[in-house]
Amino acid sequence: MTVSLQNIQEAADAIKGSIVETSCTQSKTLSEITGADVRLKFENHQFTASFKDRGALVKLLTLTREEQKAGIIAMSAGNHAQAVAYHAQGLGIPTTIVMPRHTPNIKVESTRALGAEVILRGKGLDEARQFTEALVGERGLHLIHPYDDEQIIAGQGTIALEMLEAFTDLEVLLVPVGGGGLIAGTAVAAKGIRPEIEVIGVQAERFASMLQALEGTKIECGTTTMADGIAVTEPGRYTLPLVREFVDEILLVDEGKIESAVLLLVEVEKTVVEGAGAVGLAALLEHRARFKGRKVGLILTGGNIDLLVLSSIIQRGLVRSGRLVRLRVGIPDLPGSLAEVTRILGEANSNIIEVRHQRAFTNLSLRTAEVEFVIQTLGMSHVRQILEVLSQAKYEASVQDVSVADRDS
Repeated sequence: MTVSLQNIQEAADAIKGSIVETSCTQSKTLSEITGADVRLKFENHQFTASFKDRGALVKLLTLTREEQKAGIIAMSAGNHAQAVAYHAQGLGIPTTIVMPRHTPNIKVESTRALGAEVILRGKGLDEARQFTEALVGERGLHLIHPYDDEQIIAGQGTIALEMLEAFTDLEVLLVPVGGGGLIAGTAVAAKGIRPEIEVIGVQAERFASMLQALEGTKIECGTTTMADGIAVTEPGRYTLPLVREFVDEILLVDEGKIESAVLLLVEVEKTVVEGAGAVGLAALLEHRARFKGRKVGLILTGGNIDLLVLSSIIQRGLVRSGRLVRLRVGIPDLPGSLAEVTRILGEANSNIIEVRHQRAFTNLSLRTAEVEFVIQTLGMSHVRQILEVLSQAKYEASVQDVSVADRDS
C-alpha cells in the first residue's frame, strides 16, 4: 500500500464517530499579532489530548482477531502510548507500552490509567525502540509503530480533510514534524484536495532529523527539548519518501520560540498546548514577513504538558514581560525604612510577592541595607514608573533579570 488521498478518506470513514472532530477556528488575536490570517485546529481537544488518537484507532481496526488476541506493544514518549492504550482498551486488546525513562509523569500515569502495562526503559526513543523490538519477539506481540506505518499515516491525514473542509481557501499548513507520520498524511491529503497549498514542516532545532535526512547530511540531534513529542532521531522508511515528495519545506525553531508560543496560546487562546504542538505558531512568529497576509493553518497537535513545565513557562514569561520583577532597593538601616519603601511600592500599584532583607552581601555603604522585592506589575512601562517614584523618594533601586530601558509594556 502507498498512502493516497483515497486511503485517508477511507480512514476517516473508519473512525468517524469514534474520535473527536475537533474544532477549526480563526484566531483574530493571533492574526493581529503575526500579520497572517491564522486558523487553528484544536487536536489537543481529543480524548487523550493529542492527534495520535486518529492513527492509533485506524491501525487497531486493521488487526486480525489473532493479532488482537495475542496483544500489542507500542513505544512512545507519551501521546501515541495514551492513544493506543485508550483505543485498545475499548477494543479489548491487551496492551504493553514502552516509554523512555524521562517521559513526563502526566503521560506515564495517564497511560497506566488506561489499562496498559507501562515499562520505562532507555534514555530516549532509540533505546526504548530496541527494547520494544526485543519484546515483540519474546512475547509474540504485534508492534504499533508511532509513525512509520501506512495505516498510522493515513489516520493522521484525516486532520487535513477536516481543516480543508472547514477552510477551503487555506494557503499554507504549518505542521509539527517528528518521525513524519503527521506531516506525511497531512501533506498527501492536503495536496490531493488543494494541489496549490503549501505544506511546511516545523522541527525543534535540537532534533532536526527529518531536515537532515532530506538534505542527505549526517543526523545529529541534541539530548533534550521541551518539544519532547517530536524529539525523534530517525525519520520513518515510509514517511521520508512521502515528505520528500509532498512537503515544500522544513523550518527549524529554537527552544525560546517554542516556549513563547506555548505561553501565547495560554494567554490568547486560553488553551494548553505542549511544546511539540506549539512549534507551528513558533515558526509563524519567527517568520512573520514570509506569511504576512496569507491564510495559514496551524495544528495544535497535543496538550499533554507536564504541569511543572507549564508553571515554569508561565513564570518565565511573566519575568520577560516585566509583569514579575525582582527589584533591589538600598535603604537606610534605620527603623521604619522598610515600611516606608513598601508603602511607596503599594501606592505605585505594585503587589509585593516576596521580600528579602540583608546587610552583608552588598556593595552599598555602611549603615545601608539592601532589600530585594519580588513584585507583580502591569508591565515594563509600569516598572519604569516604579523606578522613577523610588528615585524621587531618594532611594537607589535597580531591576534584576530584565532590561527596562528599551521595552514597552
